[in-house]
Amino acid sequence: MNQGWVYTDRITSAEAGLTVLDFYSSRYRQFSRAIWRDRILSGQIRQNGIALADDDRLSAGDRLDYHRPPWEEPEAPLEFEVLYEDKDLMAIAKPSGLPVLPGGGFLTHTLLHQLRLRYPENPPIPVHRLGRGTSGVMLLGRSPLARAVLSRQLRDSTAAAHDPQAPHPIRKTYRALIGASDLPDAFTLTTPIGKVDHPALGYVYAASPTGLPSYSEGLIIQRNIDSTLVEVTIRTGRPHQIRIHLAAAGFPLIGDPLYGVGGLPLPIKPSETGRVPVPGDVGYHLHAYHLTLPHPRTQEPLEILCPAPTLLQSSSR
Repeated sequence: MNQGWVYTDRITSAEAGLTVLDFYSSRYRQFSRAIWRDRILSGQIRQNGIALADDDRLSAGDRLDYHRPPWEEPEAPLEFEVLYEDKDLMAIAKPSGLPVLPGGGFLTHTLLHQLRLRYPENPPIPVHRLGRGTSGVMLLGRSPLARAVLSRQLRDSTAAAHDPQAPHPIRKTYRALIGASDLPDAFTLTTPIGKVDHPALGYVYAASPTGLPSYSEGLIIQRNIDSTLVEVTIRTGRPHQIRIHLAAAGFPLIGDPLYGVGGLPLPIKPSETGRVPVPGDVGYHLHAYHLTLPHPRTQEPLEILCPAPTLLQSSSR
C-alpha cells in the first residue's frame, strides 16, 4: 500500500456553477458518477480542509482537493540500468511497464519515485518522457544547467518541425514492430497530433488535422511474413508520436491496445475488469535504442546505446 495522494483542481470560469458531482464526473469520466458520489459522500473531496457535498455549487477560482486514500498499486518493474552518468546528466534504460510520472493508478511504482529513493539528496529529473510500455534510453538532467539546456534543445527541435533542415541537436531513434506492411524502405510521417474527444477519458492525443506539426523519419529494418521491424527517428516529441504516426500510416504497432488504423483510438471494448484501454496500457513493442546529443556543458558529441529486446533485433545480427 502506498501513502495515498491529494489531487488538486482549480475551477475555471467555464466550470463555474457546476455542482461538485457534475464537475468530477464530467472532468474524470474514466470513473462513473456513482463512484464520484461515493467519494464525495465519504469526505474525500475538500475545499480549505472542509468536506463538500455532492450538490455544492462551484465558483471560478475555487480549489478542490481530492484526498485519495492509500491503495495497492499495479505491479511494475522498478529496477533500471544506468547507461551513462556524470555530474550534469544521466541516461538510463527504462524497462517496459514502468511509468515515468504518477498517473493511472501509479504513484510510487514510477520512475520519478524510484529516482527519489535512489538519489535522495539530488534526484535526477527526466527531461523527456517515454510511454509506460516503451523501453530504452531515457535522458535525465542532474544539474540546473543540463536541465535548462536539454529542455531548450528539445523544445527548439519540436518547434522547428516544419523545417527538416533546422538544427536537430538531440536525435532519438526507436525500434518498433508493426504488421506486414508495404511501407517504402525509407519513409517520412508528418501527421499532425492533437487532442481528440474520448468518451471515457475526456480526450486522448491522436491523429488530428487541427493538431500540432509532427515529424518522424522511418527505415525498414526487416520484413517478415506477418511483421515488419522498423526504425524511427523523431524530430518532434509529441505524445505517443510513433504509435500514432505508424497507425495513421495504416500500420499500428503490434499489440497496441489503444491506437488503430488511422491513428485514432480503437472503439471502446471494456475488458473483463470493466476498464477501457488508456494510453498507459502496455502490450506493444517500442524501444528507444539510440540517442545522440551534444553534452550540455562541453558540447562534445555524446552517443548512448541501449540494445533492443530480442523481438526488436533483426535476424541478420
